Amino acid sequence: MGLMTGKTVVVTGASTGLGKASMATLAREGANIVASARTKDKLEAAVAEITAAGGSAIAVAADMSDDAQVGKVIDAAVAEFGRVDALVNNAGVGYGYRAVRPNSMLPIVESPLDEWEHVMGINLNSVVFASRRALPIMIEQGSGSIVNVASILGMVGHHDAHAYTTAKGAIINLTRSMAKTYGPLNIRSNVLAPGFIDTPMIAEYTEYLNAEETRNSWGCPMGRTGTPDEIANAVLYLTSDLSSYTNGLVMAVDGGFTAC
Repeated sequence: MGLMTGKTVVVTGASTGLGKASMATLAREGANIVASARTKDKLEAAVAEITAAGGSAIAVAADMSDDAQVGKVIDAAVAEFGRVDALVNNAGVGYGYRAVRPNSMLPIVESPLDEWEHVMGINLNSVVFASRRALPIMIEQGSGSIVNVASILGMVGHHDAHAYTTAKGAIINLTRSMAKTYGPLNIRSNVLAPGFIDTPMIAEYTEYLNAEETRNSWGCPMGRTGTPDEIANAVLYLTSDLSSYTNGLVMAVDGGFTAC
């Protein structure tokens, strides 16, 4: 359909899961993709899939919790394509990160402060840093779309992962405030709040969530986990002109979990 033809989109956390699916969908619709993630090899492999399919994409490996590295990503977008039409702030860590940092997803009392700050840096500060870098470019252009990927666990309480849930909740209100401030300048800011999506982040729970005997008992009316492509379709809507009057929205793509 070419919904994104001529548009440049920065996608963070692009090497796997939701970010990888989103950049593939956006590239198929004609977008120039600037893909960022911390792991260079995985990122370059994901971008190679895009270019092999005829898409336009470059890889810029970066830790988005480091403002200087974030600057390199945005600078690369301008240097390569001349503009930034959309920013998809998807970089983040969740339950699967316990394999790397076992204490990263604990309740507040059990969370070591360095783990708390580490998770907040990746999940919240990355959004702040990237938005601060992209917004002046969008202001100069006179248009732009920022999609901040939060979570339904930023909308409801949860028994653990308090740094994660705090960061995701903060993203929601930050985005609402950005929508009020920059909406008059034709820059839209929206939240995408995925539910339980079949990605490495929740791999340890996927079999349980989709099992016949449990799939109707964990609170999702549709009785299954979502797919990365289902999230990517929402990203396409929010970054494209299809959502030209959508600003300050919190879009839960969760099979109805938060409706219960």
